[in-house]
Amino acid sequence: MRYPQGGGLTAERQKFREALRLKAAERFAQGEASSVIAKDLRVSVRSVQRWRRTWDESGPRALRSQGPASLPRLSEKQFAQLEAELAKGPAAHGWEDQRWTLARIKTLIGRRFHLTYTVQGVRKLLVRNGWSCQVPARRAVERDDEAVAGWAKEVWPCAEGSRR
Repeated sequence: MRYPQGGGLTAERQKFREALRLKAAERFAQGEASSVIAKDLRVSVRSVQRWRRTWDESGPRALRSQGPASLPRLSEKQFAQLEAELAKGPAAHGWEDQRWTLARIKTLIGRRFHLTYTVQGVRKLLVRNGWSCQVPARRAVERDDEAVAGWAKEVWPCAEGSRR
């Protein structure tokens, strides 16, 4: 997968892609056609053409990996602390109901770690670390699951009737 959990290329994948670009650079020096290189390396011709242009302008060093696009602003240790704070629940942090929203998590990160995130940045941070967006099922407090199961088993078949 190209962008696992929205987090960009993994370190192994970056090394692999860099190795492809450097193999292509060796073949540029031999004067091979872009289409042949693309077919052998199993990449698009467009990518090979872009690499060739970069190679022509700046040489093979320009094809080396630039490293990750950005480093996470919260370290793994800080994210573990954030998870512990989230486990305490919103009420422990001053909110009346028991719903974590992205805006509330953003506020919590600001209070706890003195970092500012956007709401979408918080979403990406959570998704990157294996969290998913979940909306709680709305259920009445008075709901009796046993009565519902009994109704579905006994009353519903009679009400549904025959379709013939």
